[in-house]
Amino acid sequence: MTRTRKPAGHISFVGAGPGDPGLLTRRAHDALIEADQVVYDRGVPESLLAAIRAEAKEDAQFTPAEGASGDVAKVLLSAARSGLSAVHLVAGDPFGHESVVKEVQAVARTAVHFEVVPGVGQAEGVATYAGVPLPGLRTAADVDEVSSLDFEALATAVARDSLALAVDAGDLAALRDGLLAAGLDGTTPVGVTGDGTGETQFTTTSTVDSFVAAALGFTGRVVLTLGAGVAHRDKLSWWENRPLYGWKVLVPRTKEQAGAMSARLRAYGAIPCEVPTIAVEPPRTPAQMERAVKGLVDGRYAWVLFTSVNAVRAVWEKFGEHGLDARHFGGVKIACIGEATADAVRAFGIQPELVPAGEQSSEGLLAEFSPHDEVLDPVGRVLLPRADIATETLAAGLTELGWEVDDVTAYRTVRAAPPPAEIRDAIKSGGFDAVLFTSSSTVRNLVGIAGKPHTRTVVAVIGPKTAETATEFGLRVDVQPAHASVPDLVEALASYAVELREKLAAMPAKQRRGSKVQGPTALRFR
Repeated sequence: MTRTRKPAGHISFVGAGPGDPGLLTRRAHDALIEADQVVYDRGVPESLLAAIRAEAKEDAQFTPAEGASGDVAKVLLSAARSGLSAVHLVAGDPFGHESVVKEVQAVARTAVHFEVVPGVGQAEGVATYAGVPLPGLRTAADVDEVSSLDFEALATAVARDSLALAVDAGDLAALRDGLLAAGLDGTTPVGVTGDGTGETQFTTTSTVDSFVAAALGFTGRVVLTLGAGVAHRDKLSWWENRPLYGWKVLVPRTKEQAGAMSARLRAYGAIPCEVPTIAVEPPRTPAQMERAVKGLVDGRYAWVLFTSVNAVRAVWEKFGEHGLDARHFGGVKIACIGEATADAVRAFGIQPELVPAGEQSSEGLLAEFSPHDEVLDPVGRVLLPRADIATETLAAGLTELGWEVDDVTAYRTVRAAPPPAEIRDAIKSGGFDAVLFTSSSTVRNLVGIAGKPHTRTVVAVIGPKTAETATEFGLRVDVQPAHASVPDLVEALASYAVELREKLAAMPAKQRRGSKVQGPTALRFR
């Protein structure tokens, strides 16, 4: 009789780092997305869990760790003996927690294969994000039980250098009392950081004898930094001093296009909120696009002009339906209005012949587009695949230049469903610090499905046409980049925030209080 052997499972003890999903090591990331079961500690932020779930196996199970270390070890061993890959995900570094060390010891007594994937310690990582250097031996610890601390040794370490401790906010009073009883000077500088490495990280500075009151309202895990290093925060605090830190920014775009803009906003410290205002759908009748694709293959066109990423996607999807690829564009030149559209073309292995160096708009493209010459251009026809609501500016301009234009509906844009009531209320009441408009249709549709942004909300637009539409709807345009692109738009908003901060800093205190400027930048000075 042949016995069927169960597949061998294994266990990974993975350090999540201090919270920012970007601080996961590559090995930790791989272990998590390959896992069948993930047991996570309460100290792991929801934002990090959400990022992992988005990439994890479809049937992966995520469960919170409950009970003592022995109970967690039993859950992990049961999964591994069933042939599964099990992960215990902990905040910081696995060996920074005594309970996890006990779990590893319990698993090591069995024949189950295991690994321990290190992570950046909470205390050390958050201290760096808070701008507090820990020179020398870089004394840092993730504390589970404050009662087990050697307060005299801590007081000596702080007097000699700087120290960082990750503790529960509820243990701050016990920590203060222990340090003072051990003889630490009550005037020693202290920083307390909540939501370390998160979108709403906040650090308050005080002294040993007053930090508990200063940290009133902090919950969950916090990081305490003590000693001379705290004084360096003014110059080294980089995470909380990013240009758009704490700004809630409304991103009204199609769902597919919002990701790149949101990523750039997060890099500047903003908290983006994506609200789809446009849904992209195929044209009602495909005949036009069918003829256009056939014309491309047959050499009917000298140029294809792409005005948006959606237009590029629509043409390539139609190519895919017919089993065509980039080789069938041979002999056809391509022009793109903006860099984002050009990047979409390059992604398919084709280099556009023309992208406006100046204004990235219909007018900018027409300014650089050559008139038709019967000798140099034996084929005098241009394909213009666009949205059903596109303006006539480009087609009319090409005709004036002597080109024949096939203005084809490649896709339809329809108004998206209204956002949830709380988002609509925030838009109207000034709950967003800024809104970024990337087209006239995003202006019209946002106002149509959610109402006009409040007057205190900073309005940033990608180009002149979008600015005109915003003005028509009674919006004050505060920011417009020199070049119409998403990176330039976000950069322009960040520069505006810096200028605003500098302007407010230069105001007398009384004038600041009377200023009409709103948002996180203004509130820092009040």
